[in-house]
Amino acid sequence: MKTAIVTGASSGLGTEFVNAIVKERKDIEKIVVIARRADRLSKLKERYGEVIYPLPLDLTEDGFAEKLDDALKSESFDVALLINNAGFGKLGNFEDISTSDNALMVRLNCEALNTVTSVCLPYMKDGAEIINTCSIASFAPNTRMATYSSTKAYVMSLSRALRAELKGRKINVLACCPGPMNTEFLPVANIEKGKSRTFDTLPRVNVAEMAKKSLRASKRGKAVYTNKLFYKFYRVVSKILPTSLVMKMAKT
Repeated sequence: MKTAIVTGASSGLGTEFVNAIVKERKDIEKIVVIARRADRLSKLKERYGEVIYPLPLDLTEDGFAEKLDDALKSESFDVALLINNAGFGKLGNFEDISTSDNALMVRLNCEALNTVTSVCLPYMKDGAEIINTCSIASFAPNTRMATYSSTKAYVMSLSRALRAELKGRKINVLACCPGPMNTEFLPVANIEKGKSRTFDTLPRVNVAEMAKKSLRASKRGKAVYTNKLFYKFYRVVSKILPTSLVMKMAKT
C-alpha cells in the first residue's frame, strides 16, 4: 500500500501538506498523520475518510520510534513519501529562552526528524521521496533565533547529504524552505506584531501554495524549494555575501 507519512500534521503547513497530497498525489493510498493532538488528527480522518491513518505520537518523548516502527510493520506500509514537518521555534536572545525550550527545539527539529527518517527508510522503495521542512532561517545564523536557525541549518545539511547518499536508490530528498507563514508557529514562537521589526515587514508565504509547490518540486527531483522571489533572492545573497553581513541584513 503506497503510503505518505506527515509529521506535525495537526495544523499549519502539516495540514496543508495532507490537503495537497489528497489533491495532487493520486498514487498515495494511505496518509499516516502524526502529531500530539489526537483530536486534530481525528478531524482529518472525518474530512478525508479511510485514506487517513491517525497516529498520535509526541516526537519528543522516549519510545516514539518503537511505536512508529510497530505501526509501519503491522500495516505493511510502503512509504512512498515522508514529510518531516514537525518543529517549532522561539524568538528571543539565547539567554532569555528557557533551557528546556532551547533543548526541546533541538530534540524536535533535529533529533526527532533524524529518528523518523531512520525508522522509515527501511520501508521505502526505490523512487520514494523525502521532504524535510527547513526554513529561510537555515541560510544564515539568526540573532534572537540562534537555536532555531541552527536546527534548520542541521536540517539543510542532513537533507543535502541524504540526497547524495540515496541517489543510487533514486530517493529524492527536498529541503522545503518557507519564509514566515500565518500559522500557529508565530504565536508559539512569541512572534507577535511589534516583537520584531523584521518579521513585521517580511512578506508572508501562502501556506497552501507552499505545500503544493513543495510536493511538485519534490516530484521533479529538486534539492531545495524556496517560495517567493524575495526569499529566493535572499537564498542566493546568503551564498555570496559574508555571513556577518547577511546576519546584519536578517537581524530579527
